[in-house]
Amino acid sequence: MSPSASVLRLDPAPDADPAAVVAHLNAIAGTLDLFGRLKAARAALPGKLTFTTSFGLEDQAIAHAILSQHLDVDLVTLDTGRLFQETHDVWAATEQRYGVRIRAVAPEASAVAALLAEQGANGFRNSVAARQACCHVRKVLPLKAALNGAQGWVTGLRADQSAHRAAVEFASIDSERGLIKINPLYDWTRDHAVAFTREHAVPVNELHGRGFLSIGCAPCTRAIQPGEPERAGRWWWEDEGKTECGLHANPLHLAARAKLTETHNA
Repeated sequence: MSPSASVLRLDPAPDADPAAVVAHLNAIAGTLDLFGRLKAARAALPGKLTFTTSFGLEDQAIAHAILSQHLDVDLVTLDTGRLFQETHDVWAATEQRYGVRIRAVAPEASAVAALLAEQGANGFRNSVAARQACCHVRKVLPLKAALNGAQGWVTGLRADQSAHRAAVEFASIDSERGLIKINPLYDWTRDHAVAFTREHAVPVNELHGRGFLSIGCAPCTRAIQPGEPERAGRWWWEDEGKTECGLHANPLHLAARAKLTETHNA
């Protein structure tokens, strides 16, 4: 636990609006370690706080800080149906290490069936729109279900992971989902995350040691080569820069997502 957490006021006034909560958390973030940041976020948000984990390096560090402090945070993973076996292995190791069950949210079977009928098994490689449609069914819609009723959403985003994520702060308002987004590793480097997991003997995905720095669905993830950006192994057949699935959308993604939602609901 962060030593500073015991002397700082961790929550804003009970009647503070979301903007005040975000401002408060961002003001104290620099004085807190990972344990303190998560404790402060839990204290500042009286409602449900949900952490969605993909069992990657960053998410494992966050899971350790949550579970070792027994914080009241809902742990959820999106089981897309196309995860690596190694991801399932670290999922099981995490549950065993901390004595918990991590809730899985899967895509609707009917939506997956419709997607496969339209695209085929690996039709997501035919175009960016096809890949976004697959991500929408397997990840974006399940995320909506996972975050149902949540006031806050904890993620493993780091600002240095990509240009898309460079503006990430500790706390921000996710106006699209109507909640507060908490990014406790926003100012960490990958080396920082590696050192943390080693120090605390946190289970990590074996694929990280084989060059898979960012791990998602198996057909959409490869190991990176020396000198490549950290997320270069995600959807590598697309144009450079398209390294997001839609869970963490910037304004450029919102129009495409709205179109996908309209098509799905038609």
